[in-house]
Amino acid sequence: QVQLVESGGGPVQAGGSLRLSCAVSGYIYSTYSRYYMAWFRQAAGNDREGVAAISRGGSTTYYADSVKGRFTISRDNDKRTVYLQMNALKPEDTAMYYCAAGTDLASVFWNQRNALATQKYSAWGQGTQVTVSS
Repeated sequence: QVQLVESGGGPVQAGGSLRLSCAVSGYIYSTYSRYYMAWFRQAAGNDREGVAAISRGGSTTYYADSVKGRFTISRDNDKRTVYLQMNALKPEDTAMYYCAAGTDLASVFWNQRNALATQKYSAWGQGTQVTVSS
């Protein structure tokens, strides 16, 4: 069973930065590069939404419009870790942030709509809280 463990969340003032990390372990240890990865977030009372996604090889990324130009997703396949660098944080970025991994989406269907859809991901972490104060 694949396991995803997020870290790096916490309180931060508006305009500040945080770097989230997601360590991947479990039976996919040797096949991590087959997984496309993403970060999602869920604010209190809201649905979970896709924030950023990265393809298996790391060459293609997608972002929600609300974070474009501020957030950057990256992956280190040797370390089996995915990162989300968050800059210029805003109070509306406050949420629980989740790391997710998926395998079912064929490359030909890798586009923004699919890459940021929760139903395309089969493994989820427990989340890390990000709180941005004004």
